[in-house]
Amino acid sequence: MVSTKSPEDAYTAEPFVPGRGGLAALREAAAGCRGCPLHRDATQTVFGEGAAHARVMLVGEQPGDQEDRQGKPFVGPAGKLLDRALAEAGIEPADAYVTNAVKHFKFTQAEPRKRRIHKAPSLREMTACGPWLAKELELVEPELIVVLGATAGKALLGSSFRVTQVRGTVLEEEIHGRRERLVPTVHPSAVLRAEDREGAYRGLVTDLEVAARALGGRM
Repeated sequence: MVSTKSPEDAYTAEPFVPGRGGLAALREAAAGCRGCPLHRDATQTVFGEGAAHARVMLVGEQPGDQEDRQGKPFVGPAGKLLDRALAEAGIEPADAYVTNAVKHFKFTQAEPRKRRIHKAPSLREMTACGPWLAKELELVEPELIVVLGATAGKALLGSSFRVTQVRGTVLEEEIHGRRERLVPTVHPSAVLRAEDREGAYRGLVTDLEVAARALGGRM
């Protein structure tokens, strides 16, 4: 009997991840990923971008509406705020590698022409996308990972992660078989949603200053 199951039913990107090649080959392969159902509604895969051997990798949750349309991570309002905060903290945005735990935009939409509302990915979806992030870490080999928000933290450190408990601290953990140093902080979109936006922004900059010091000062 012929199986009618599609690759996305397995909830893993593993079959789509190339065994050889650099970031360009990885990005090209990710464009055809069908490792979970999220690809169905998203416009395109939004893969990581930045310096091939960046000292710092920033990991967010998933692409937003603008990222899904443009095919690049952190190009919307949250990305612009993040760039400003990085520069203020002493980390040159152009020297970093930015990516997301999940590479497709997950959203809800009441009607076809209505605004697409971000929806948090499930643990199963994050796990399915994990092989892409593992390969990015292997190829970039960053000295430090900045974890942006709870979803990214859970994708990297497990479901018990709570960003409020460890933000602004330097952690050392084994991630996808590699010993990594991490500094968790809030996602910049949380700053945009905060009632006290200026206070939330200052908190983000303070956390990123911890990351800058962990890298040995200004980059």
